Amino acid sequence: MNAKTPVTCLVVITNFLISCSGQTTPNTLHQPENKGVVGGPFENGDFMYIGMPKNIKAVDTSAGWLQKGQKLLVTGTIYKLDGKTPASNVILYYYHTDINGVYADKRGLDRRVVKHGYIRGWVKSDANGKYAIYTVRPAPYPNTDFEAHIHPTIKEPEIDKEYYIDEFVFDDDTLLTGAKRKRLENRGGSGVLRLFAKDSIQVAEHNIILGLNIPNYPRTFTPEPRSGLHIGEDQPSFSPYHAFGPDKGAKTCLVCKYGRYHGILFFVGNKPNWGETKKWLTFLEQQSVERGRYLKAYFVYGNNIDYNNEKRQNQLEKIGNELKLKNIALTFVPSFSDIETDIHLSKINPDVENTFIIYKNRTIIDKHINLKPTEENFELLAKELDTNRGDYFELD
Repeated sequence: MNAKTPVTCLVVITNFLISCSGQTTPNTLHQPENKGVVGGPFENGDFMYIGMPKNIKAVDTSAGWLQKGQKLLVTGTIYKLDGKTPASNVILYYYHTDINGVYADKRGLDRRVVKHGYIRGWVKSDANGKYAIYTVRPAPYPNTDFEAHIHPTIKEPEIDKEYYIDEFVFDDDTLLTGAKRKRLENRGGSGVLRLFAKDSIQVAEHNIILGLNIPNYPRTFTPEPRSGLHIGEDQPSFSPYHAFGPDKGAKTCLVCKYGRYHGILFFVGNKPNWGETKKWLTFLEQQSVERGRYLKAYFVYGNNIDYNNEKRQNQLEKIGNELKLKNIALTFVPSFSDIETDIHLSKINPDVENTFIIYKNRTIIDKHINLKPTEENFELLAKELDTNRGDYFELD
């Protein structure tokens, strides 16, 4: 069978539409645990076991690697639900289209998995939760507006049923519109792959959070007070008012303006402790100076009590001058539920003392709530920035 014929392309696209229609589930991060099937309905989930090798390694090279297309490496860490503890022995099954946008057939391919094509494979996270997939970058379905993607499925050793996570999609894909991004469910964390060049290979550093936004997933820990999105999700764009710093007087998106490296968002809401806040600002200024372009730190004040734009501007400007800040941006929003600035998308709790969001290339890699400005906590944040630094390389 020639999988590159127009008829086969139509069949593949039809199968995709049927499959995706059965995989739409609500965001369930904060839903209580219940007795349903982990992951909810999953059509053809059992396909992952067909042809699965007995011994699965942490690194796999797909059959697509041999195609004359853009070489791709997807690599990262699989974490438990807390977003910090590496998870070992987790099987990640993947499949995707070829460089022509079809799930290509091949002699010897098991007839039961023709829908998935021959570019498929498995990795199992190692003792440190690491995995790596070498493959070819897939193309979108021909003559459609579906963005290119890789289908991933997770099988945990302690959970009987496999479940799907968000498809891996490409940040630079023009078919991945803003509207589509807003509809992503973040199952297992953000599925958006942000690519960087290393030699002739495009590389995506991509972590997976087990159970994140997965229906009926067993909770094994007591969550801290809720504020901000979960580790593994993308930090949403928002545009606060800049009272002090490089963009003073502007209304600029903090996340959009800064790209590849680390960012720290320091949120304070309705319960400001200015003595402690100033200590944190001094620490973050010091870190910004030491790390240069590898760190951008922002203070976001969202107290909605007696809000006045001019007074808030003057208040933060006074603090910036007092502390002689040069690198940190002091910003504010009318409230953390404000829609005009889009800060509501960040889901910051205004009634906690503070919220620290650490992100790298938009993805949240750590979070702290009600953190006191002690030497121990200063060392904690500095260590987290060092630990998650990784290699800094970018696409041209």
